Amino acid sequence: MRASRTAEPRPEAMADVPGVCELPLTRAVVLYRDVHEIDHPGGRIQDIGMAVVVEGRFASSARVLDLGSGLVKYLDLSTELVVLDWVYDPTLAHLRFLGEGAEESGDRGELIRYCNDLGFRVLNRAGFNPLTRSTILRIGFRDICRDLDLHDGTSVRIDAGDAGVVRVHLDYDQASLVVRCPAVDSNQPLEEALLDVFPGLDIQRVQDQERLGSLAYHVCFGVPVDLKETHRVLGRIRRGLNHMVARFEPDRFEALSDIVETFGERGSLNRLAFREPREQSEPLHRPTPKSGTAIH
Repeated sequence: MRASRTAEPRPEAMADVPGVCELPLTRAVVLYRDVHEIDHPGGRIQDIGMAVVVEGRFASSARVLDLGSGLVKYLDLSTELVVLDWVYDPTLAHLRFLGEGAEESGDRGELIRYCNDLGFRVLNRAGFNPLTRSTILRIGFRDICRDLDLHDGTSVRIDAGDAGVVRVHLDYDQASLVVRCPAVDSNQPLEEALLDVFPGLDIQRVQDQERLGSLAYHVCFGVPVDLKETHRVLGRIRRGLNHMVARFEPDRFEALSDIVETFGERGSLNRLAFREPREQSEPLHRPTPKSGTAIH
């Protein structure tokens, strides 16, 4: 006798997958982009976009602790999830203990120090790779912002005269500076300044999609392939922004120079000590530029 097999009717295509993450994420170290920070392009200055999930039974409402600021956030990780590492249960318990102590005393110093140390240990363990590159760039650019213009956002504000107050933040994925200008029409002095302080780079003028009626300039550096190239890119960004401030706000630049000369430049990335994957740096990979008008 021949056995017959009766197949169940195949469900509709959308029923083949749940559509949401069902993995418990408690103890995971995740990378995130907080959509609620839309008013702060580049993110808030306290955060680094890397966090430990302290309560993640449901990915759509995960309670996390940012490893830069030590602040609690609630994130929806069901649609975009990058797990960089996992912490042990005792580590998670200690984070909760420090968090409770900070809430009671109002002193967040010990919590922030522990979070920062844990964050750099995770990065050193993971090494430089396409997943960690954006976070490393964010930490490095955060140092530049703190030295030049410390405020809530991870950006540098410059009073560019007729162009108004421009805001400069870093696109961490594309490794390009985004210079937002409130003016509707192109501004010749600002464009000349960008060409002077960033010679040889691809600079595009585009309509700002997030703020209609204003312009944005994209200064493309090329995506760094290792930590050495990252230091080189960030060094060029720092020098360029220093020259921009000196050009448009000489009095402010003089005051900032005195402070930096006294206390030195911030160098958080010096805490990274992982071995480079290659002895010689490869050329920078230049991503496909966004549509816009090149300025010359």
